[in-house]
Amino acid sequence: MICENHTRVTEFILLGFTNNPEMQVSLFILFLAIYIVTLLGNFLIVTVTSVDPALQTPMYFFLRNLSLLEVCFTLVMVPKMLVDLVSSRKIISFVGCGTQMYFFFFFGSSECFLLSMMAYDRFVAICNPLHYSVIMNRSLCLWMAAGSWMSGVPVSMLQTAWMMALPFCGPNTVDHFFCDGPPVLKLVTKDTTMYEIQALASTLLFIMFPFSLILVSYIRIIITILRMPSTSGRQKAFSTCSSHLIVVSLFYGTASLTYLRPKSNQSPESKKLVSLSYTVITPMLNPIIYSLRNNEVKGAVKRTITRKVLQKLDGF
Repeated sequence: MICENHTRVTEFILLGFTNNPEMQVSLFILFLAIYIVTLLGNFLIVTVTSVDPALQTPMYFFLRNLSLLEVCFTLVMVPKMLVDLVSSRKIISFVGCGTQMYFFFFFGSSECFLLSMMAYDRFVAICNPLHYSVIMNRSLCLWMAAGSWMSGVPVSMLQTAWMMALPFCGPNTVDHFFCDGPPVLKLVTKDTTMYEIQALASTLLFIMFPFSLILVSYIRIIITILRMPSTSGRQKAFSTCSSHLIVVSLFYGTASLTYLRPKSNQSPESKKLVSLSYTVITPMLNPIIYSLRNNEVKGAVKRTITRKVLQKLDGF
């Protein structure tokens, strides 16, 4: 679209968190530490669920995919955010902004559907345990995982292509630490009502639809658990779901505050903190939650570390 009497924006300035040099250094060290923990934690989950024979089940297959998604999700934003914290000019090109936005939508939508697939896996395991291995066979798990990954393609293509085709002819300062939809949309120099309607519809479809599947699955799971005659059986069944429930609550709770209320009266600083929670903090917490609350994962981690140490000792 042609910008009459104005030059079309070719780059954006990301304001980030602060212009205070000392604060920027402190934030850089903090976020770098978080990012390192995120990568180590998620790669550890991928490793132990891949090599440990006791974890070759659908539950850990989906957990491995979740960890890979978290690594990709943080890779889209965190490295650029770290560079900006130690740079004097926080610039991102127009194409770079669109690319970042595309992969952010892609991995975010994919994670929504993957979490719903994980909820279905727990539903089958608890509500139909005798047929679990038949229903959750390898072929179905592969299709479910592939479908979750590819579910992000339609929304990311539509959202990004439409957004970047809008006229950006004036201000180019994004009051955020990455190219997210709502803060970039504020810079558009025309009425954006149609885009906002489409964005809300996409949000309801690609965020709330998977959430509805999760909700239905857990309603059935809770009903089944409450009907169990044994207290230990109820506790064991609930423990297999508790980690996933915590992860779902963290991810959906914070994401909904941003995308179901895109024009809320929250200050930009509050919105950045909310975004920070699901883009940086949650990916770090997920492997910790699954490791601390799951005895099988803790046992697999110990066995993997012990095996690596013994291999090194044998090498001397």
